[in-house]
Amino acid sequence: MSSSVQLFRDQRYQELKGQCLQQGILFEDPEFPASDESLYYDSAAKGKVEWKRPKDLCEDPHLLVDGMSSHDLHQGKLGNCWFVAACSCLALRKSLWQQVIPDSNEQEWDPKSPRKYAGIFRFRFWRFGEWTEVVVDDQLPTENGELIYCHSNVRNEFWSALLEKAYAKLAGSYQALDGGCAAEALVDFTGAVAESINLEEGKYGEVISEQMKLFEDLMKVHKRGGFISCSISESPGRPSEAETGMGLIVGHAYSVTAIRKLRLGESLLFSFKAEKLFMIRLRNPWGKKEWHGAWSDSSEEWKKVSDSERKSLGLTVGNDGEFWMTFEDWCKNFTDVDICRTVNTSCFSLHKTWEKEMMYGAWAKHPEPLLNRSGGCFDNRETFLQNPQYLFDVKKAQDKVLVSLQQEDRRKYKKEGKGENITIGFEILKVEDNRRYRLHKLTVQERVATSPYSNTRSVFLRRTLQQGRYVLVPTTYIPGVPTKFILRLYTDVPSKLRELKEDRPKMTCWSLLCGYPRRVTQIKVHSAEGLQKQDRSGGADPYVLIKCENQSWRSVVQHDTTSPVFNTQVIFYRKDIDSPVTIQVWNSNLLRDQLLGQAVLAASPGELREQQRLKLRGRGGGEAAEVPGHISVTVLCSDDLGEL
Repeated sequence: MSSSVQLFRDQRYQELKGQCLQQGILFEDPEFPASDESLYYDSAAKGKVEWKRPKDLCEDPHLLVDGMSSHDLHQGKLGNCWFVAACSCLALRKSLWQQVIPDSNEQEWDPKSPRKYAGIFRFRFWRFGEWTEVVVDDQLPTENGELIYCHSNVRNEFWSALLEKAYAKLAGSYQALDGGCAAEALVDFTGAVAESINLEEGKYGEVISEQMKLFEDLMKVHKRGGFISCSISESPGRPSEAETGMGLIVGHAYSVTAIRKLRLGESLLFSFKAEKLFMIRLRNPWGKKEWHGAWSDSSEEWKKVSDSERKSLGLTVGNDGEFWMTFEDWCKNFTDVDICRTVNTSCFSLHKTWEKEMMYGAWAKHPEPLLNRSGGCFDNRETFLQNPQYLFDVKKAQDKVLVSLQQEDRRKYKKEGKGENITIGFEILKVEDNRRYRLHKLTVQERVATSPYSNTRSVFLRRTLQQGRYVLVPTTYIPGVPTKFILRLYTDVPSKLRELKEDRPKMTCWSLLCGYPRRVTQIKVHSAEGLQKQDRSGGADPYVLIKCENQSWRSVVQHDTTSPVFNTQVIFYRKDIDSPVTIQVWNSNLLRDQLLGQAVLAASPGELREQQRLKLRGRGGGEAAEVPGHISVTVLCSDDLGEL
């Protein structure tokens, strides 16, 4: 057993199996017994169910028959099409389902050695940042000798029914799986990053350019081992489980099993007379009920495609639940898409690799504002910063950043009536380049990104950020809602993600000898204008150097301009409040940099807090000679070190 795999309820598969074989008995799971308490969290939902083992349902039972296929499984009476759709996706990737069903050959029935069978199975799920192994017995709920929940289309294959049982055990009961999102199960199967897209809000059915961007993105996701599922949301005129005029089921999760570009026509040596089609293949977990529109199984359109091309596309004519449609029709007929990206963090890869950081956190209520960590979303201005805060750096001039915020799975709380997901999201703020303590007031900082706020288990955001330091603030939508979360951040180069816990510099024994800060000062240098020209083309390569006591901070160089935009922020904790702050503008040269001018500020709490335009001067104090150029700055000071 790898140390990275956690044991659910501390049940050890090999030990339990060994005990059963030694005693000559079949395993009966005391943690998830064959009784109503494993089926229902609601006593009113009880029915007549008989628990049976596979050997009582068929001859020659198997975990897998001829491997695993997306056609293997069908949804039963439980409203968990989302789980079955996720299983269909999982079946397409052998390397991934082998993680979920470890050592499948060892777990398989052996007809030659029936005494080696102990009626025990194990499955692994990625739960809240860790792989977790779940052990189950092989007793399955039936009615009239038939499995009532997820089952294979082959009578003697049981991987899907046993996998569903292990997943139900994690959730607390089978009933807890009623209603959900395919992305949740796919994340649990793979550890992928989930993203939800609303096709109606994004107008993907109308705007062709956005449609094509989405197609290319989804094709890339699929090629790189990711998963996609889709559904039609219910509405007043579109009730759940209703069938549309085109044969699609409302409120039902479909798995995407292929995405292809299809060419129709003849390929010639110097010309290509062909129609290009963007196609997508879906599967209904019911194993029946298909799309009736263009490119459905027996439609006229397929006559334009050669037999060999049809074979390569895997076209089967029959009501098996799998069908093709054009991407345009897909965008117009479906409303919601769940995407699970398997983000590549391997060093040994031809594709782009990402640096991953992961943090565990929690929203927790506390009456003391400085200790409260459940302040709600940005709209709650008074309490927003009373949330957990995470600092990270973007080291490149620009870097694409992926962020996933995931709350703990709440299905286990359904019995207590608290099983609904909490609405969550996050903000990203560009902060001072040298910030090390928590934010207490938003002043010079920039709000650069806001995630969607959703009551899904996870929210996702992709954004390109400029070089600098950032604070990410995960929040619940309303204040005072406690729950746990994990935060995952992916960047091109390491970001040094860490939580900000301290409100101000710590008072130590060393502080008694060397002094403790008495004032905090924030400075934002917005821009400069009218700088002295430094080269033949009439430009300069300026940067800003901000000095305070024995501290200094330098901005990046702005090339070939005499009117640079810096937007550089710094914060200083000052011991000597009489020592001024100096802002210098330098020109970057190959051999020796040249001072273009400076401004010296007292930076005291009584000074103007608005943006100021200051004249640049030469070296020396406030009486130094003026030099060409002005600089625009905002300066804020406080003698309360926890104010800013």
